[in-house]
This record gives sequence, C-alpha cells and structure tokens, in this order.
Amino acid sequence: MALRGARTISVLTVGAVTTVMAALTPVTAFAAGNPLQQYAQQKLRWERCDPGQPAALECAKVKVPLDYSAPGGRKIDLAISRIKAGSTKERRGVLLMNPGGPGVQGLTMPAEMEPLLSAKVRERFDLIGFDPRGVGQSAPIGCGLTGEEQAFHHPYTAGTFAKDVAWARTVADKCWAKAGDVLPHITTRNTARDMDVVRAALGEKKISYFGYSYGTYLGSVYTQMFPQRSDRFVLDSALDPALAWRGMFRGWSAGAELAFTRWTEWAAARNATYGLGSTPAEVRKTYWELIARADRTPVPTEGGALSGGAIRSAYNSFVHVEAVTPWIVGLKAAAEGGSPAPATLTASAGSAGTTAPASASARSAGAGAFTADVPADNQSAAVWAVFCDDTRSWPRNPEQYRRDVIRDRATYPLAGDLGANIQPCAFWKSAAKEPATVVNNDVNALIVQNQWDPQATLAMAQGMRRALHGARMITVAGGEGHGVVVAGPSCADADVTRYLTTGRLPAKDLTCAR
Repeated sequence: MALRGARTISVLTVGAVTTVMAALTPVTAFAAGNPLQQYAQQKLRWERCDPGQPAALECAKVKVPLDYSAPGGRKIDLAISRIKAGSTKERRGVLLMNPGGPGVQGLTMPAEMEPLLSAKVRERFDLIGFDPRGVGQSAPIGCGLTGEEQAFHHPYTAGTFAKDVAWARTVADKCWAKAGDVLPHITTRNTARDMDVVRAALGEKKISYFGYSYGTYLGSVYTQMFPQRSDRFVLDSALDPALAWRGMFRGWSAGAELAFTRWTEWAAARNATYGLGSTPAEVRKTYWELIARADRTPVPTEGGALSGGAIRSAYNSFVHVEAVTPWIVGLKAAAEGGSPAPATLTASAGSAGTTAPASASARSAGAGAFTADVPADNQSAAVWAVFCDDTRSWPRNPEQYRRDVIRDRATYPLAGDLGANIQPCAFWKSAAKEPATVVNNDVNALIVQNQWDPQATLAMAQGMRRALHGARMITVAGGEGHGVVVAGPSCADADVTRYLTTGRLPAKDLTCAR
C-alpha cells in the first residue's frame, strides 16, 4: 500500500529488463539518468484544433514510448488538447480528463466539460484532454472487424454456444493478425504512464484529474502507480478495480437484477396506465412471457425483428422506468399482432458496458493537423486490447464460460448469461505482460455516484471507495443513468467545486437528494 508522504518508486520488470518508471520524489522532469528523461524534455507545439471546435481549444502531440520496458525504441504520438485556466493569478495546475470506454476519444472533452464545471474550477485549471494510446488520433489501432463481429453481448443457448466460441476466436485472431505488434502495449497501466509523461512534458509536479466510467479505473491506477504525483482526483461513476475485467462483466448482472425488481414494482403501481400486471410478480411474468415468445418468433420493430435475447440485451434500461415501460408495452403489443414497436428506447442508457454515452462517444475523429486515419472498428479494437491485456483473469477453457453462464443465468435470469458468456480474451495470443493493478492506497479522491447507475453500479462504486482509503463518496439518491457531473447539474456539484478549488473533501461519505 502506498501511503501519503511515503517515498515511492514504481518499477516495471519484463524479462531481464528493469526500467525505472517514476522518480523517488515528485519533480517537474524525470531525474537525470532516467531513460524517460528525453520525453519530459520535449517541447510541445500548440495549435488550433479542428475549426469546428472552440477557438480556445488547442492541440499538441506528445511522444511516448510504445514499450515502457524499452523507452529508447519505437515511439508513438499521443494527441492532447487544452483550454487554458481562466486566471493566471488563481491557476493551480492541470486537470486531465478521460471520458471512459476504454477506447473513447477524449480530445474534445475540455470543450464538452467546460460548461459543466464552475467558474471557480475553470479559473484554476488548464483543462487537458487526450486520446489514449491506440485510440482516435493517438496511433489508432483496428482489427478489421465487421459490424456483427463488434457485437458486445451474446445471449447463451446450448445450441448457439459453439457459434459464440467461434466469434470470440475470430475476433482475437483478427486483432492479432492486424495489430499484434501493438496490442500488448495497449493497457491501462501504460496509459497511466502516458499520463505521467504528459504531466512532465507540461512542466507540472502533479496532476489533478476528472475521470468518468472506465476513466475512474484509469485514475485509480494512476494514483496507485504515481501517488506522489496525484493531486485532486474526481471519479464520476466509479468501477471496482478489484473486478477488472472478467468480474466487471459478471458484476453487471447483479445490478441489472436489482433495477429490474425495482421496475416491476414501479410498473405494477401503474397497472391502470400500462397494463403489465397489478403486482410485481405479474409484471415479471408478463416480461418473461414476452421474452419466451420473442425467442420463438422475433418481435417486429421499426428497425427489424428482435429476439428475446436481443430484448434482454437492453437490460440496463430498466433503471429508466419511465422510458423502458412504454417500450415494453409496445413490444408486447407488436408480439401480439399490433404495429411494429420502436426499435430502441429514446432515453436508454445504451448497451451495458463501461463506455461513455452516445453524446460523449461521438467525438470528432480529427482535429486540424490531427488527421490520423481512424479505423471504423477503432473503439472495439481498443476495448478488447485493454480488457484482454490488462489482466490474466480470463479463463482459457471455453467450457469454463459455459459453466459460468449456466450458474450466473440461474442466479440473475435477466442478464447473467450476457455478462458471463465467452469473450475474445479467451483466445488472446498472449497473456497480460503485467499483473492487474491492485488499487489500495490513501490518495485523496472524490467519488460521485448515481444510486441506480446501470453500468457503473452502486456496488462497483463502493468497491472503488474501499480501495481508495483517503477518498470520500457522494451518492445521489434516486439518481438514474450513467454519470453525475457529466450529466449536468446535480446535488453533488457544490462538493465537487469545493474539492477541486480548495482540496477539502467532505468530512464523511454523503448521500444527497437528486
């Protein structure tokens, strides 16, 4: 465990190569003799980003080593952006930002977050965005995957499991054939190292940070690897670092079941309006009858027919009770011979995962001179690179996945199979080079969390809170959806502002009303 005030050194060992990854004390540049010193001394050239972005958003490129065990070898360009602090006098430093994913571009995040942060925060920090390695304008990778091959969820049936195994093997094989020289280096730990190179290149002794969804995990890994360089960290919609990553997939099912139960109670209380059942048990029965019917005969929708498994894949939408209920009513009517139902929910949280919402993930693929040719499957490729290379938690035997699916589906009928089914990591060509990061430290951080977040569930955020002993957590009671600060005004905003501007955390964990 890394304690505040402790002298800490982080070392990466790969074979016979040992590379010092951080100096003993926080310094502006890496110490003399450190093989990373050349990266700290690089001069950044700032220029206007994409003309479609605000004039205040500047972009630059930072060189980082592809392989931190061989920092003198191949280099890649990391695309970063900034909006300068509003006050030279009040400026404290830089606030790095990550929008989640993995695989989501972050160059435009400063412009997107600026109106969501208070004027006091904007006065004190340069807002720094970046595309993580392998993503967007930072040496983007691709696997050549078709749209169907990028599907995240695969409902389990005994008759289709062999097809699921073939899909997982195909994705892994394609990725390694296309980007095998780079894939082992697309990891959360290496992205955290990149963040520290950015810190040094910007001339900062420490960084502050705002991370959303997967970005909370990235931030926690940085605090573990570089505790002396970590200033004020805000983690919005946090993931449990102990679950990375196989446990995270399976963990979504428990949260989905809780949300589903809450929805059955809500719909039952409004049976006169929706007609799904007068008790939670009746609503549940109505839903599962719909799923069984759809598995026999897919339900017609405006976007094509949906099987029962496809309908279940929207399981995280049950936190949005007012949006999901009319959709279920429409599917039921269509299944009984009525008009085709809408293909998707208009207010859905999106497919379950750690990815940012559509509004955040639909970022500009290029910015001025930043014109890398981004593969169409870039985000999917980066997702699997991180998930598979971060940890050795993925079973290699397909039969283990089958056993897990059957067990989890029995415990969590709604989505147990969707989280436990086989993934490309089962066939990844090499196991993770490093063990998954054990996050267990006293670095200060502020976690903000919606009670009913379907993707970073409350239980996951509580896991992050246990890992960061110096943190405080604010839970938005009744809060739905994925994101607190990123979703606009909330009851947590004043505490976020106070922490970022003064460093003061709440005296204890808090719950506030939505």
